[in-house]
Amino acid sequence: MRLFEARGGPHNCWCMAWRAKPAATRRGDPAQRKAVLKAALHGRVVEGVPIGLLAYDGDRPVAWCSIAPRDTFRPLGGFEPSGEDSESVWSIVCFFVERGWRRQGVTERLLGAAVALARRRGAAVVEAYPVDPDSPSYRFMGFVGLFERAGFVAVARAGTRRHIMRLALE
Repeated sequence: MRLFEARGGPHNCWCMAWRAKPAATRRGDPAQRKAVLKAALHGRVVEGVPIGLLAYDGDRPVAWCSIAPRDTFRPLGGFEPSGEDSESVWSIVCFFVERGWRRQGVTERLLGAAVALARRRGAAVVEAYPVDPDSPSYRFMGFVGLFERAGFVAVARAGTRRHIMRLALE
C-alpha cells in the first residue's frame, strides 16, 4: 500500500460537509447540496489548500484520511485556546477504508502519515474529533483509542459524542 497527499479528484466522502458553509448545506434538494459540497472541496483544491491523504493498492485508491488546516473547515467544535495561532492547528475530520482493507492497520498508517504531513507543512498541533466505539454516529471520524495510542490527549468535547483530542508537534 502506498500513501499520497490528495491533490484533487473525485472524492465522494461525507467529510466534504465540513468544507462548505453550514447554510449552503441546507439549501436545495440532495443533488444540489451534493453539488455545493463538491464545489467547496474543488475550490480548496484550486486554491492549493491541502485536503488529505489517499492510500493506494497499485493504481486503485483503497483508503482516505481528511487532514488540513483547521481554518479551512467550517466550525468543528468548541475548543479555541486563547492566544493560539489558528493557522498552526490542523484537523483530521474523517477516515474511509474499503471493507477488504479494514482491520489491517490501514487507519493507523493513515493517521501516522497525516501527522507527518501536518508536521512537514508547519503545523504546531493536530486536532481530531473521534468517538467512543459504541457511538451510533460520527464513526468516520475515528475512535478515541486510535488517537490515544498515537499520543493524542483529550482536551474537550464537541457535542455529546465527539471528543476533541490534540497532539502537540512542537
